[in-house]
This record gives sequence, structure tokens and C-alpha cells, in this order.
Amino acid sequence: MSVTTEKTEKPTKTSGGGETIKIIVQALILALIVRTLLFQPFNIPSGSMKSTLLVGDYLFVNKFSYGYSRFSLPFGLHLFDGRIFGKPPTRGDIVVFKLPRDDSTDYIKRVVGLPGDKIQVQGGILYINGTAVPRTYLDDWTDPADGVHYKRYRETMPNGVSYTVLDRDANGLEDNTQVFEVPPDHYFMMGDNRDNSTDSRVPPASGGVGYVPFENLVGRASVIFFSVREGDQIWEVWKWPETVRWDRIFKVL
Repeated sequence: MSVTTEKTEKPTKTSGGGETIKIIVQALILALIVRTLLFQPFNIPSGSMKSTLLVGDYLFVNKFSYGYSRFSLPFGLHLFDGRIFGKPPTRGDIVVFKLPRDDSTDYIKRVVGLPGDKIQVQGGILYINGTAVPRTYLDDWTDPADGVHYKRYRETMPNGVSYTVLDRDANGLEDNTQVFEVPPDHYFMMGDNRDNSTDSRVPPASGGVGYVPFENLVGRASVIFFSVREGDQIWEVWKWPETVRWDRIFKVL
């Protein structure tokens, strides 16, 4: 009688540590792709966009809204010039961009002027191509961080986009300006906190923003995903829920 034997293969053992490293690497690659091409998180460090955005807000910026430039890449890698899949912003968009005089610095402002527009502010009123942008008084707004009082208005762009702006003094430092003619492929940005915003009304030579090239746009602010009180930090979880501004979470911009 002959006996046949079968060789049984032992199951391959997978290293638990190796599998963990593989998962971490895959997660990092996915996160890099999302951050580079889709959404990038930012936090608000200053009050120039109050009351729309508050210090302590954390938001996602939609990076495919305007296509991609070198400023869409991590560390601003200069792999190409201009934009690919470019789509221009519209009036009223809240945009994160690289400061033209220092492209390592991110700013966030609202687009009020498009290429070819003539922009002026007189008595705190914004004019586009000689026509005043309508604004309606809403209420007196008190800053929850420092108790400062502002008059709050609703401003409505020619394309129908409306938003709120703050104004403490109708004759503030940048409330009466020259006429600015926006160059081709550039945009004019202003903060919603009109008396406390260094924006396109201030030239780069004076420490301001000036006109912002299309290439410098990073993306459009889309949603606030978290928010903590001014002066507190997101990682101070032991202070939650008291420091979390729950009413601002998932607020669409």
C-alpha cells in the first residue's frame, strides 16, 4: 500500500507592527492628497473679519474652487507658474490667499473688486465702478472678547451676495480712499471689520495687502468645523465644553 502525503503550508504571519506602519503611511498619503487638492484647515488669528469670522474659529478652505497654483502645494513648491483648472472668484467670496509682499503668510479677506473694477471707499461706504454698494443697518454688535461696540450693517454686492460688516467710525483711517483700479488677473480684498483690517486699501509699501494676484489665491473658505473662545486653544480639551462655541460649529460661509 502506498501512502501519499500532502504538504500543508503554514499560514503566513503578518507582523502587527509592520501592518500598523503601513496603515499610518497610507493615512498620511491620503491626508496629504486631501490637503493638497481638496480641503485645507485654517484657523482665524485676528479680528479683521469680525463678526463673520471670530478669533478661535477653525475652518476648511475649498482648494479646488479656483483651481491650483504653486501655493496649493505643500511648502509652496514652485513646480509650475500660473493656475491649472483655474476658475475666478466671485464678488463676496471669503478667500485665503498668500500675501503678495510675503508669500509665506496666509491672509483671509473678502473679494470686493474684480479685474478692471474701480474701487473706492467714501464715508465708510464701498463704491464699485462709481456706484455705492447698498448697506442696511442691522444692530449694535458687542464683541464678546473685549466688549467693544460696533454698528453692524448688511452689505449687498451687485451679484446679490450679502454679508455683514462692522463699522465703528464712518471716518476711520481707511474710510475715505482714492480710487483703486484693479489690474488684470488681480483682486481687491477687504475685511468685514472695516475699521480694523489691513487689506487692499493699504499698499504693500505701507505694510498692507494691495492688489492680490490670481496666482496667490489658496482657496475659498467654506465651513467652520470648530470654534473656541478667543484666548483659548483647541487642544485644551479639559476646558471643554465651556470654551467651545457650539453655535458656530458647521456654520457654512
